[in-house]
Amino acid sequence: MTLFKEALEIEDREIGLNDNFREFAEWNSLANLSLIAMVDEEFGVVIENAKFREVSTVGALWEMIEKRINN
Repeated sequence: MTLFKEALEIEDREIGLNDNFREFAEWNSLANLSLIAMVDEEFGVVIENAKFREVSTVGALWEMIEKRINN
């Protein structure tokens, strides 16, 4: 969760797997790009913007990353 919080510049609260990151006050187009870049840099997983729009929770994003790592 630390990497996720850093990418979105969240400092003042905890986040969970069921949280909808698109509803965070910090969410904007720059946060969108930051999160995609963090996933690529930290996990070596490239997520196309169209696929990225299909997920909205932290857990769903993590599942997408895990599936791509394991393929």
